[in-house]
Amino acid sequence: MSELGPLEPLLGEWEGNVGVDVSYHNKEDETADTGYFEKAQFRPIPIVENGKQSMHGLNYSMTAWRHGEEAMDPFHDEVGYLLWEEATGQVLRCFAVPRGIAILAGGSAEPDAKSLVFKAEPGSSTYGLSQNKYLMDRATIKTFDCTFTLNDDGTFSYTSDLVLKLGATGDEMHHTDRNTLHRTDV
Repeated sequence: MSELGPLEPLLGEWEGNVGVDVSYHNKEDETADTGYFEKAQFRPIPIVENGKQSMHGLNYSMTAWRHGEEAMDPFHDEVGYLLWEEATGQVLRCFAVPRGIAILAGGSAEPDAKSLVFKAEPGSSTYGLSQNKYLMDRATIKTFDCTFTLNDDGTFSYTSDLVLKLGATGDEMHHTDRNTLHRTDV
């Protein structure tokens, strides 16, 4: 078994063209689906040591373009780290998006797990999130849930859900993303 544990299968470069983003569209003042194409890459990093804690991990980037806009600027870009602490069986995803959101999400995973679950809530002293003031005033993030699934056919899929409380109405909505990616560096 690799020191990367359940993160090992993610190493490399990936693409997916079946992404669906369900989100609030400000210009149209409605919630709608957006199809997207995405590229992702996962690279190993040196061991992370915090005193007696040791974690192995990957740095990653995920960039997405709306269908039909692949030659233009992406509509989503994120960078971060996936970490696995073998001693506690904890898997972590820490990342930022340039909209002014930073998330440290985590959960438990066995070394051979085929599903990695990451959760975060505002104010948590361990797995939490922050957002800039402008976003907070308009759509406060209530929870973040994400699952990476390593599929038997060699692809990986993810679903993520940000529950938002809309400032204008007080209503809650789910901003969800999902995609299945295949390896491109084989």
